[in-house]
Amino acid sequence: MDFETVMQELEALSKENMKKKYLTNGAHEPLFGVATGVMKPMAKKIKIDQELAEELYATGNYDAMYFAGIIADPKAMTAEDYDRWLDSAYFFMLSDYVVAVTLAESDIAQEVADKWIASGEELRMSAGWSCYCWLLGSRKDEEFSKSKLSGMLNLVKDTIHDAPERTKSAMNNFIETVGVSFKPLTEEALETARQIGPVEMKREGKKSSFLNAAATIEKAMEKDRLGFKRRYVRC
Repeated sequence: MDFETVMQELEALSKENMKKKYLTNGAHEPLFGVATGVMKPMAKKIKIDQELAEELYATGNYDAMYFAGIIADPKAMTAEDYDRWLDSAYFFMLSDYVVAVTLAESDIAQEVADKWIASGEELRMSAGWSCYCWLLGSRKDEEFSKSKLSGMLNLVKDTIHDAPERTKSAMNNFIETVGVSFKPLTEEALETARQIGPVEMKREGKKSSFLNAAATIEKAMEKDRLGFKRRYVRC
Protein backbone atom coordinates (compact mmCIF):
# COMPACT_ATOMS: atom_id res chain seq x y z
CA MET A 1 0.00 0.00 0.00
CA ASP A 2 1.30 3.45 -0.86
CA PHE A 3 0.95 6.72 1.03
CA GLU A 4 -2.15 7.97 -0.81
CA THR A 5 -3.97 4.65 -0.36
CA VAL A 6 -3.24 4.56 3.37
CA MET A 7 -4.48 8.12 3.85
CA GLN A 8 -7.67 7.31 1.93
CA GLU A 9 -8.19 4.15 4.00
CA LEU A 10 -7.70 6.05 7.25
CA GLU A 11 -10.17 8.73 6.20
CA ALA A 12 -12.71 6.04 5.28
CA LEU A 13 -12.35 4.52 8.77
CA SER A 14 -12.99 7.81 10.55
CA LYS A 15 -15.77 8.30 13.10
CA GLU A 16 -16.99 11.66 14.32
CA ASN A 17 -17.25 10.48 17.93
CA MET A 18 -13.59 9.33 17.88
CA LYS A 19 -12.54 12.66 16.41
CA LYS A 20 -14.30 14.52 19.21
CA LYS A 21 -12.65 12.25 21.79
CA TYR A 22 -9.17 12.90 20.40
CA LEU A 23 -9.80 16.65 20.19
CA THR A 24 -10.93 16.64 23.83
CA ASN A 25 -7.69 14.90 24.83
CA GLY A 26 -5.47 17.46 23.11
CA ALA A 27 -5.32 16.51 19.44
CA HIS A 28 -5.83 19.19 16.82
CA GLU A 29 -6.46 19.33 13.10
CA PRO A 30 -5.57 17.66 10.85
CA LEU A 31 -7.04 14.35 12.02
CA PHE A 32 -9.72 11.92 10.90
CA GLY A 33 -10.81 10.20 14.11
CA VAL A 34 -9.92 6.54 13.63
CA ALA A 35 -10.23 3.99 16.44
CA THR A 36 -6.87 2.29 16.84
CA GLY A 37 -8.35 -1.21 16.76
CA VAL A 38 -9.72 -0.85 13.24
CA MET A 39 -6.23 -0.06 11.93
CA LYS A 40 -5.06 -3.65 12.56
CA PRO A 41 -6.15 -5.23 9.23
CA MET A 42 -4.30 -2.55 7.28
CA ALA A 43 -1.25 -2.91 9.53
CA LYS A 44 -1.20 -6.67 8.90
CA LYS A 45 -1.10 -6.05 5.15
CA ILE A 46 1.77 -3.59 5.37
CA LYS A 47 3.68 -5.09 8.33
CA ILE A 48 6.87 -2.99 8.57
CA ASP A 49 7.61 -0.11 6.20
CA GLN A 50 9.86 2.60 7.62
CA GLU A 51 9.79 4.77 4.51
CA LEU A 52 5.99 4.84 4.52
CA ALA A 53 5.97 5.42 8.27
CA GLU A 54 8.13 8.52 7.81
CA GLU A 55 5.80 9.87 5.12
CA LEU A 56 2.76 9.34 7.33
CA TYR A 57 4.35 10.80 10.44
CA ALA A 58 5.41 13.93 8.57
CA THR A 59 1.79 14.78 7.69
CA GLY A 60 1.02 16.08 11.19
CA ASN A 61 -2.29 14.20 10.94
CA TYR A 62 -2.84 12.49 14.30
CA ASP A 63 -4.27 9.26 12.86
CA ALA A 64 -1.51 9.01 10.25
CA MET A 65 1.12 9.65 12.93
CA TYR A 66 -0.36 6.93 15.13
CA PHE A 67 -0.43 4.47 12.24
CA ALA A 68 3.17 5.40 11.43
CA GLY A 69 4.16 4.12 14.86
CA ILE A 70 2.49 0.78 14.17
CA ILE A 71 4.35 0.12 10.90
CA ALA A 72 7.68 1.76 11.78
CA ASP A 73 10.87 -0.28 12.13
CA PRO A 74 12.03 0.59 15.68
CA LYS A 75 15.49 -0.91 15.22
CA ALA A 76 16.12 1.04 12.03
CA MET A 77 15.55 4.36 13.80
CA THR A 78 18.44 6.24 15.39
CA ALA A 79 18.39 8.36 18.54
CA GLU A 80 18.20 11.40 16.25
CA ASP A 81 15.16 9.90 14.50
CA TYR A 82 13.38 9.43 17.81
CA ASP A 83 14.23 12.98 18.85
CA ARG A 84 12.83 14.23 15.54
CA TRP A 85 9.62 12.26 16.02
CA LEU A 86 9.27 13.57 19.55
CA ASP A 87 9.77 17.14 18.34
CA SER A 88 6.53 16.69 16.34
CA ALA A 89 4.65 14.94 19.16
CA TYR A 90 2.56 17.88 20.30
CA PHE A 91 0.48 16.11 22.97
CA PHE A 92 0.74 13.11 25.27
CA MET A 93 -1.10 10.61 23.05
CA LEU A 94 1.72 11.02 20.53
CA SER A 95 4.65 11.33 22.94
CA ASP A 96 3.63 8.48 25.26
CA TYR A 97 1.61 6.16 23.01
CA VAL A 98 3.36 6.51 19.66
CA VAL A 99 6.96 7.67 20.09
CA ALA A 100 7.62 6.03 23.48
CA VAL A 101 5.94 2.80 22.36
CA THR A 102 7.99 2.64 19.16
CA LEU A 103 11.20 3.41 21.07
CA ALA A 104 10.42 0.59 23.53
CA GLU A 105 10.93 -1.96 20.75
CA SER A 106 14.39 -0.64 19.87
CA ASP A 107 17.81 -1.61 21.21
CA ILE A 108 18.57 1.97 22.30
CA ALA A 109 15.41 2.46 24.33
CA GLN A 110 16.92 2.97 27.78
CA GLU A 111 19.67 5.38 26.71
CA VAL A 112 17.25 7.56 24.74
CA ALA A 113 14.61 7.46 27.48
CA ASP A 114 17.22 8.42 30.09
CA LYS A 115 18.13 11.50 28.05
CA TRP A 116 14.48 12.50 27.73
CA ILE A 117 13.85 12.07 31.47
CA ALA A 118 16.77 14.40 32.20
CA SER A 119 15.61 17.02 29.65
CA GLY A 120 13.36 19.07 31.93
CA GLU A 121 10.75 19.31 29.14
CA GLU A 122 7.23 18.10 29.98
CA LEU A 123 6.46 15.81 27.03
CA ARG A 124 10.06 14.60 26.68
CA MET A 125 10.11 13.58 30.34
CA SER A 126 6.67 12.04 29.97
CA ALA A 127 7.82 10.02 26.95
CA GLY A 128 10.95 8.87 28.78
CA TRP A 129 9.09 7.62 31.84
CA SER A 130 6.41 6.08 29.63
CA CYS A 131 9.03 4.23 27.60
CA TYR A 132 10.26 2.57 30.80
CA CYS A 133 6.67 1.52 31.52
CA TRP A 134 6.41 -0.16 28.13
CA LEU A 135 9.81 -1.77 28.61
CA LEU A 136 9.14 -3.08 32.11
CA GLY A 137 5.77 -4.40 31.04
CA SER A 138 7.20 -6.46 28.19
CA ARG A 139 10.85 -7.37 28.77
CA LYS A 140 12.44 -9.85 31.15
CA ASP A 141 13.54 -8.54 34.54
CA GLU A 142 17.13 -9.52 33.75
CA GLU A 143 17.32 -6.77 31.13
CA PHE A 144 17.18 -4.07 33.81
CA SER A 145 19.50 -2.86 36.53
CA LYS A 146 17.77 -3.18 39.89
CA SER A 147 19.92 -0.41 41.40
CA LYS A 148 19.16 1.92 38.49
CA LEU A 149 15.41 1.39 38.80
CA SER A 150 15.65 1.89 42.56
CA GLY A 151 17.36 5.22 41.94
CA MET A 152 14.62 6.16 39.52
CA LEU A 153 12.00 5.41 42.17
CA ASN A 154 13.83 7.80 44.50
CA LEU A 155 13.92 10.45 41.77
CA VAL A 156 10.15 10.13 41.34
CA LYS A 157 9.61 10.36 45.09
CA ASP A 158 11.65 13.56 45.30
CA THR A 159 10.23 15.35 42.24
CA ILE A 160 6.76 14.09 41.27
CA HIS A 161 4.71 16.65 43.18
CA ASP A 162 6.54 19.53 41.46
CA ALA A 163 6.73 17.95 38.00
CA PRO A 164 4.72 19.17 34.97
CA GLU A 165 1.24 17.63 34.79
CA ARG A 166 1.77 15.06 32.01
CA THR A 167 5.11 14.08 33.53
CA LYS A 168 3.34 13.44 36.84
CA SER A 169 1.07 10.93 35.13
CA ALA A 170 3.97 9.09 33.47
CA MET A 171 5.97 9.06 36.72
CA ASN A 172 3.00 7.63 38.57
CA ASN A 173 2.62 4.96 35.88
CA PHE A 174 6.31 4.17 36.30
CA ILE A 175 5.89 3.44 40.01
CA GLU A 176 2.87 1.27 39.27
CA THR A 177 4.69 -0.62 36.51
CA VAL A 178 7.78 -1.26 38.63
CA GLY A 179 5.51 -2.50 41.41
CA VAL A 180 3.47 -4.80 39.19
CA SER A 181 5.88 -5.92 36.45
CA PHE A 182 9.32 -5.88 38.11
CA LYS A 183 8.98 -8.24 41.03
CA PRO A 184 12.46 -7.59 42.54
CA LEU A 185 11.30 -4.06 43.46
CA THR A 186 7.59 -4.60 44.16
CA GLU A 187 7.90 -3.85 47.86
CA GLU A 188 10.13 -0.82 47.30
CA ALA A 189 7.76 0.57 44.67
CA LEU A 190 4.81 0.11 47.03
CA GLU A 191 6.63 1.83 49.88
CA THR A 192 7.65 4.67 47.55
CA ALA A 193 4.03 5.09 46.43
CA ARG A 194 2.85 5.19 50.05
CA GLN A 195 5.43 7.84 50.93
CA ILE A 196 4.41 9.97 47.94
CA GLY A 197 0.68 9.67 48.67
CA PRO A 198 -1.99 10.85 46.23
CA VAL A 199 -0.67 13.03 43.40
CA GLU A 200 -2.84 15.86 42.13
CA MET A 201 -2.87 16.16 38.36
CA LYS A 202 -4.38 19.45 37.21
CA ARG A 203 -6.22 19.47 33.88
CA GLU A 204 -7.12 22.60 31.96
CA GLY A 205 -10.84 23.24 32.03
CA LYS A 206 -11.51 20.12 34.09
CA LYS A 207 -11.41 19.03 37.70
CA SER A 208 -8.09 17.76 39.02
CA SER A 209 -7.58 14.02 39.10
CA PHE A 210 -5.69 12.29 41.90
CA LEU A 211 -3.22 9.52 41.10
CA ASN A 212 -2.64 6.74 43.62
CA ALA A 213 0.05 4.23 42.65
CA ALA A 214 -0.13 2.39 45.97
CA ALA A 215 -3.75 1.41 45.38
CA THR A 216 -2.92 0.03 41.92
CA ILE A 217 -0.01 -2.07 43.19
CA GLU A 218 -2.05 -3.37 46.15
CA LYS A 219 -4.88 -4.35 43.80
CA ALA A 220 -2.44 -6.28 41.59
CA MET A 221 -1.15 -8.08 44.67
CA GLU A 222 -4.67 -9.06 45.68
CA LYS A 223 -5.42 -10.38 42.19
CA ASP A 224 -2.09 -12.24 41.99
CA ARG A 225 -1.04 -10.27 38.90
CA LEU A 226 2.52 -9.47 39.98
CA GLY A 227 5.06 -10.16 37.26
CA PHE A 228 2.64 -9.29 34.45
CA LYS A 229 4.34 -8.97 31.06
CA ARG A 230 2.64 -8.27 27.72
CA ARG A 231 3.75 -10.17 24.65
CA TYR A 232 3.82 -7.19 22.33
CA VAL A 233 4.23 -3.48 22.97
CA ARG A 234 2.72 -2.22 19.74
CA CYS A 235 -0.68 -3.38 18.55
